[in-house]
Formats: sequence, structure tokens, C-alpha cells
Amino acid sequence: MGKSAVILLALLGVLYAASADAQEKKAPKPNVLIIMADDLGFADLGCYGGDIQTPNLDMLAEDGLRFTQFYTAGRSAASRLSMLTGYYHDQIGASRPAWTKTLPQHLSSAGYRSYHAGKWQLDRWFDEPIQDAGFSRSYHLVDSSRHHWPKEHFLDGRRLGAVERSGDYNASQACTDYMIQFLKDHAEGHKDEPFFAYLAYTSPHHPLQADPDDIADYAEDFDDGWDARRARIFVKQKQMGLIDTDLSPLEPRLVAPGGTAAQRREIGDVEVPYALRWFELTDQQQRFQSEKMRIYAAMVDRMDREIGRIIYQLRRMRAYENTLILFMSDNGASSEILIGPGGHDPDAVPGAGDSYLCLGPGWASSSNTPFRRHKLSTHEGGLTVPMIAHWRRAIEDEGEFKQEVSHLIDVAPTILGLAGVELKDVKDVPTLPGTALTPTLLGEGKFPERELFFNQAGNRALRQGDWKIVASVNDRAWSLYDMKEDRAEKNNVGRGHPEKLLELTMRWERLNKDYEEDAER
Repeated sequence: MGKSAVILLALLGVLYAASADAQEKKAPKPNVLIIMADDLGFADLGCYGGDIQTPNLDMLAEDGLRFTQFYTAGRSAASRLSMLTGYYHDQIGASRPAWTKTLPQHLSSAGYRSYHAGKWQLDRWFDEPIQDAGFSRSYHLVDSSRHHWPKEHFLDGRRLGAVERSGDYNASQACTDYMIQFLKDHAEGHKDEPFFAYLAYTSPHHPLQADPDDIADYAEDFDDGWDARRARIFVKQKQMGLIDTDLSPLEPRLVAPGGTAAQRREIGDVEVPYALRWFELTDQQQRFQSEKMRIYAAMVDRMDREIGRIIYQLRRMRAYENTLILFMSDNGASSEILIGPGGHDPDAVPGAGDSYLCLGPGWASSSNTPFRRHKLSTHEGGLTVPMIAHWRRAIEDEGEFKQEVSHLIDVAPTILGLAGVELKDVKDVPTLPGTALTPTLLGEGKFPERELFFNQAGNRALRQGDWKIVASVNDRAWSLYDMKEDRAEKNNVGRGHPEKLLELTMRWERLNKDYEEDAER
């Protein structure tokens, strides 16, 4: 070989290596930040038609994607388990099978470091975020029923002291502070490694507790009641093109979970365990209910501002462009009326740490507009939540609504695929039931028609394409709905389609049996 040929080959080799290196630098593995709210309704955010100030989440939605048919398991622990493992909670059962792994455990093989701050509630399956679930750092807020003065919380597995009652602790701020510190440490010590961050806020889960200044920002809001709020949000959702369905009716005979007479006596006659029409309430009840909604709004508002601090930190560490941010709630807004372990002082200022108030069915119905029912239910109001996807480097369909039927079980295959983690088929290990959302995120290809299974505390459902069957713990009979025409679930069409109803109920039974067998493997 001549000298010139050797030189040419050498130059080609250098160019190829430079090209490969440039390609590697051009498309590094994405960082991932999952932000999960607790009991936030489909309609609470401004970008979903809501009337609470959420400018940071609205900005992520404008620059990213908004999913309109994103489902959860309908309850906190089950939803978080599905998100972190990729399996239906039914497949894992009461005790964790040996084959179950979490996202951080899978991602470690791809060089990721993982961080957690906030709520956990996977205690039956993964006791410790670090030891059992693969996180590198964790702020574990166990006492999620105290937004001001938690007694039980852990940093990297080490128990912290109870927060002084005289202090100004705010759970949303504290979780954000710890996550920002984790990200700062990552930027300083592991800047060449991608990260997976899970920020699990306890807001706006009951008890309704917020800082007085935050509540004061909504001092004159919500006095017109939940009927007016539902109508206002519904009109805006229609104008935005977010939904194409009717508004579900209120169900005034459906009593709130836990709304016992003893608890109502402890809170007082101002509490209302039914979604009555606003004009049916006394003046005293209206004033009390309006105040509760102001506290709830303050909690959501504060969470949004804390998310703004996280975004600022990502920008400072030059990670914002290549971080896939997914924001969602764990289930719909809650109609529960409970009093937690800390008790309730009826003489305390509403929203203070000594009070224990819940949103209740009236306001929860407005937060879940236009859908029917609430958390724990397998109707749309309990299962459907806002889901925002933001990835500055890769998403091009900015500001679009995505109608793909999707679920928390889709999060794991999406992230693992983007990280380059390939799960090999292993005997006696179920394949992940979810579908990667990557085609939707990148605007490539067609998303498949879905079959989704739901089973929550006696409430059951199955969605298959545009058909959905639902049965509740109080009404064991199955109902059939056409989701294309009726996501408000107003018209049971089971009598008109008996064969389809039978087909789907038999399919639910088959899946339920299969998932029970998975849990026993």
C-alpha cells in the first residue's frame, strides 16, 4: 500500500472517530425528572383549564405536551408502585416477588444515579428507597399527614428529628430543598453521569395545610362555590380544545369515604359529606367550604412555585435542555373526609398544623372536571390525571394535546428505552405490560390501541380501545361506556351492546386471574 493511501486511511479513521465522538456528544442519555403530585385533580392546573395559579407547570406544558387520557391506578400506593416498577400493582401482590425491580435498579446498569425526595408509600413492597429500591440519595417523608411539623422523616436512611412546632417547615419547600441539594451534589461530583430524579410532593393531599401568606393570595376566590367552578372550568376546557365530552353530573347521594358521623361531629356541622348543590348549603357551610378550597389552592400554588425552583436549578447546572420532565398526579382529587393521627382542633385556624381538613366531594368534583367521581373510584375522575411531558432537546410538537390512551405502567418502558436499557426475557418473569411513550414524545409513528386493567379496593374497570367497563364496590353490576363519545360516563350502553359487555367482563376476569398468578411466582 502506498504512502498516500496509508495517509488517506488514517485521515478517514480520524474523521470517523471524530464523527462518532461528535455523535455521542450530540445525543447523550437524557436525564429524567419525575414530579408526582398527591391527589391533584385533572382540572386543577391552569394548563388544564383550572383557576389556580400554576405558571411554571403551564410553561412546561406550553413548551411540551399535555396528555388528555393518562391513567393511574386510582390510589397512591398502587400508582407509585406501577410508576416505579412498570407493573400493575396486582401483579406484585401483598409481598414483593423476587423478580421485581425498580427503575433506579434497572437504570444503574446504564450509569444513572437516582435521587428521591418526598412521599414514598411503597412500604409493603420496598421498605427503604435506598436499600430496597436503588436510589443513591433520599429524603423520605414518612409522616405525610403533617405538612407543617412532621415527626417521622429520614435522610439517606438516617432518622431526622421531629420538626419543631414553632418552626416554619413546609413539606413542599423541604422536599424541593433536598432535591436541589441532591442535584447540586450531582453536578459537582457526577456531572458526566445521567440522573433519574423522583420528586414526590405530598400536596395537595389532606390535611389541607398551607402557609397563611399563600392562603391570603386566594382571599376572595371560590365564594361562588363548586357548581360555578365546575362550569367555569368546563367552558375553558372546551374552548382550549382539551376535551370533547359532556360534563358529568354531581352525585349528591354518594357519601364521601370516611365521612362518618363521628368525624363530622369532631369537625362540626360545617362539613358536608355529599356533593350537594351549592345553594343547598347554609351560609356558614358555604363560608367554611370556600375557605377549604382556598387552602387547597394555596397548596397547589406553592407546589408550582417550588417546581419553578427545580427548573432554575436544572438551568444552572446546564441540564435543563436534556432532561425529560414528566409531571403527573397519583390519582384524581379526593372526596375523602378523614381525621388523621394528629387529630383536629376545631378552634385552630383552618390550614394551620393543628387542623385536619379534607377537600370533600363537592370541591373534588370540580377539581376532576369534567369527569365522574373521585380518588379510589375506577370512573374517570378517580383514574384520569394531568400529565405533562417536557424535553427541550427532543420534543418538537410543543404545546400539543396528546390523546393517546396511556398509563403509569408506560413510564418505565419509556425511560428504560431512552436510557438504552434492554430487559431480556427471563423465565417466570412477566414482561412489562406497558408501552413506551417514545413515539408520542418524539412525534414519530402511531401509538397502538390500548387495553388497560384497573382493580382498586373492590372498584374495577377495563378499557379496551374506546370501550370501558366499570363496576364499583357499592354497585357490583358492570356498566359499559363509549369513551369516544362519553368520557363523562353518563350513558350506560350495556343493554344495547350485551355481547361487548360480556366479552369485556370475561376479559377482566381472565386478566385478574393472570395477574394474581404473576404475584404468586
